Amino acid sequence: MAQKKTADRAALQTLKQQLSSGQPGQLYLFHGEEVYLRDFYLSRLRDLLVGGGMEEFNLHALQGPQVTPQSLEEAVDCLPMMSQRTLVLLTDFDPFKAGEADRGRYAEILGSLPDYCCVVLVYDLIPYKADSRTKLAAVFREKGLVVQFARQEQGDLVDWIRRRFRALGRDIDSELARYLIFLCGDLMNGLIGEIEKIGAYAKGSRVTREDIDAVATPQLDAVVFQMTDAIAAGKADRAARVLGDLYHMQEHPIKILAALGRQVRQLYAARLALESHRGADYLVSLCGFRSAYPAQKLLDSARRFPLSWCRWAMARCGQTDLAMKSGGGDGQELLTALLMELSCRGRDGAC
Repeated sequence: MAQKKTADRAALQTLKQQLSSGQPGQLYLFHGEEVYLRDFYLSRLRDLLVGGGMEEFNLHALQGPQVTPQSLEEAVDCLPMMSQRTLVLLTDFDPFKAGEADRGRYAEILGSLPDYCCVVLVYDLIPYKADSRTKLAAVFREKGLVVQFARQEQGDLVDWIRRRFRALGRDIDSELARYLIFLCGDLMNGLIGEIEKIGAYAKGSRVTREDIDAVATPQLDAVVFQMTDAIAAGKADRAARVLGDLYHMQEHPIKILAALGRQVRQLYAARLALESHRGADYLVSLCGFRSAYPAQKLLDSARRFPLSWCRWAMARCGQTDLAMKSGGGDGQELLTALLMELSCRGRDGAC
């Protein structure tokens, strides 16, 4: 896994260097869930290759169903007009899933691109999975660059968030940036809208937690954490308000219960970590977190729950899930009853 991450970073770094030097390559494959980052570098590549008002003539964009060996060859053969290069952009086209004859033809075309042509395959709505044994994969290894735009490490993401706020004339400290990631997720495409909302709402030059809580739209897992945190604090009324807000947002009870069950399992794992005198790093590894921030928040919350409560709560979540999916009762009623039961036992720890 470490080798793969290193290779992914190396490919992205190579792309950055090529764009900075003004010498992009001829063949790229872009994939990965960090759409904001992918679109940023694709935009830079387009500006570099076909900017200057001649994009209409030198950009040839095809969607997956439109791509055939003939259409690709025709796009590649189009000479640039009043420019040095052309760009062929293939979106949601997977040559690796073509028939054997077409796959071989794609390998021939992409393996012998003219100097003026750059081809970019963008995997947006379809997953990327190449067979490394094929001739086509060998073409990308030898002639192209496969760039994965993965979720960013938290340190890099915190720095990016702070830069974005500074561009809006606001400042945010690293701890609040980590809180924003916990609340709204770690994808740049989702965070950029939240940053703009918070930047517009904040009255002072420094962003506060109150600013974030006032206008940010939290992801479901963060809202459910607020609910269990309220239970841990003995504030059943606050937990009920949070659940009511989720109902108002028309979140389905099964989806809420799935997030609640996952949260309770993580609390149980955190409680076990505390029992064995282990810290956030252990919990990061156990639960697959991308940073220590959510692990530390879980540990802080788990200190207020006895181990017996965690075990009992996991069982009750499972029983409610079975009752809800069997169709024997109203989903909202079952979930509300479960929350009240968790809140009641959460206050005194009796199970």
